[in-house]
Amino acid sequence: MPSVRRQLATATAVLALSITGGAVTGPAVADAQEIQKQATATGYGGAVSTVDPDASAAAIGVLKKGGNAVDAAVAAAATLGVTEPYSAGIGGGGYFVYYDAKSGKVRTIDGRETAPAGMPTTAFTNPATGKLYTFNELVSSGVSVGTPGTPATWERALERWGTLDLDEALEPAIDVATHGFVVDATFRQQTLDNKVRFSAFPSTRDLYLPGGDAPAVGSVFMNPDLAETYGLLAKKGVRAFYRGPLAKDIAETVQAPPKDPAWVPPVTDPKTSIPALPGYLTTKDLANYETLDQDPTHVEYRDYDVYGMAPSSSGGTTVGEALNILEPFNLRGMATADALHHYLEASALAFADRGKYVGDPAFVDVPTKALTDPLFGKERACQIDPKKAAAKPVPAGDVASYDGVCPDAPAAAADDRDTENISTTNLTVADKWGNVVEYTLTIEQTGGSGIVVPGRGFILNNELTDFSYDSTNPDDPNRIEPGKRPRSSMSPTIILQDEKPFLALGSPGGSMIITTVLQTILNRVDLGMTIPEAIAAPRASQRNTLNVAAEPGFQTGTDFEVLKLYGHTFSTSAEIGAATAIEFLDDGRMVAAAEPTRRGGGSAMVVKPSP
Repeated sequence: MPSVRRQLATATAVLALSITGGAVTGPAVADAQEIQKQATATGYGGAVSTVDPDASAAAIGVLKKGGNAVDAAVAAAATLGVTEPYSAGIGGGGYFVYYDAKSGKVRTIDGRETAPAGMPTTAFTNPATGKLYTFNELVSSGVSVGTPGTPATWERALERWGTLDLDEALEPAIDVATHGFVVDATFRQQTLDNKVRFSAFPSTRDLYLPGGDAPAVGSVFMNPDLAETYGLLAKKGVRAFYRGPLAKDIAETVQAPPKDPAWVPPVTDPKTSIPALPGYLTTKDLANYETLDQDPTHVEYRDYDVYGMAPSSSGGTTVGEALNILEPFNLRGMATADALHHYLEASALAFADRGKYVGDPAFVDVPTKALTDPLFGKERACQIDPKKAAAKPVPAGDVASYDGVCPDAPAAAADDRDTENISTTNLTVADKWGNVVEYTLTIEQTGGSGIVVPGRGFILNNELTDFSYDSTNPDDPNRIEPGKRPRSSMSPTIILQDEKPFLALGSPGGSMIITTVLQTILNRVDLGMTIPEAIAAPRASQRNTLNVAAEPGFQTGTDFEVLKLYGHTFSTSAEIGAATAIEFLDDGRMVAAAEPTRRGGGSAMVVKPSP
């Protein structure tokens, strides 16, 4: 199925040919209007919600041809690697959550990036000064690059639950990479935001800054190198990514980042430093990478069963704990301001426990059972004053001793510095058989490490900056260790009612992913909003910090004034999250919902639309 953007790109190319009488050798400028995105779609036969119309169209095309939700999710994810390359791609990793309609079970795949086997715990320390490198020094470097897990996740998902081979699932993405997509304002702005560091690496500069500038809005952007890389995987399988010439290229790029030796900081920012530090990833790390099949986290909230991603992600435990904290309260019977107050306080408490206890379970004894125990949540709920915000940060709870009774003294507070960035992407897919996929994937920072593997067309992640910067504390569950997966906040969530899908949702947004998912559930389940309304509503995020991050739209009206009276203090965040969701109605219809405005708006589609 040709992509929506390809159809426009083809029409543009024909127009250019008719005007110039020659071949289109570079990105053409389109006269057509920017593609219209639909934020909500209702119907039968399958549904999808992503941030991008090409990715949604790829998934719908697969569903219409008889593929299932897993096939469609992989097709959409691969397409996002073309059209949303600063948020996702084969140079990164993620978490895949799947509901199987036949068995009624939820299963997950951990495809998180891993630290190289040769990475020391002191990797973030400058040996010359003994001081920690800054984030800006680390992000655009080989040190930040973890072993990618996305290709292996696609392969594993298709093997376990799909009906298509990888080559078939990659067809839509290869089509978009070959023929191009129309650049929108978000793509151009994200490129401009990264212009300085992209310009330091010729492989990145040549691809994303043709002629020294970001691609113009309305131009057609093609990525033939990525099309060829996808073609390699289609022909030889994911093994070609983790072994052989491509793996060698990846490792060499990490160990010797291809920085332009003539690059100098821009006149407008002469203090900019991009040392392009060499990293530790080797071909052996790539060859040894494995995804992990995991059981999901599970909590009961109201009349629903909520399933999420277990550690190495902190999403499932933190969302689940916060819901357990909220469970004893009648939020539906409260004024909206009071319900929001409880949401903010529950989130702070859950984040305190996240910081103290959650890391990679292969290295840390994560008390997942305790963190998702309703008795522990009930005990933590004792800390909420219904009319007063607690001083932040709040201390962590004691997972070693709890009985649902209010404790006399909580454990010491954890020093939980937020190291995650806001970029990532999320997609939600369901098919006509009732199978559901919630998939969050990322390369971390917007633009990842900023380093395109020369000749391969994709950006490498900077996922290792999700580790705690100071790894001198052996009790820190998120300290750097060789082979370890950095803690993540990705929170792909599937909610069942009476053992059938009710709602699937997820979001990008760094550590604010957790609060985005949590607030959307609150909006839908407790505040009575429809799922499109729940996604569109203004957001606020309390992550056990002094100030609540809040969108401008949240900081208006009576509810906001009440929250301030309760002692909440706020800082402004332009946008929080970019959620996607599908709700399953009693009459068999599906409501696919995406953002109406955040990140330029998302794209919701169904196979057979209905009122």
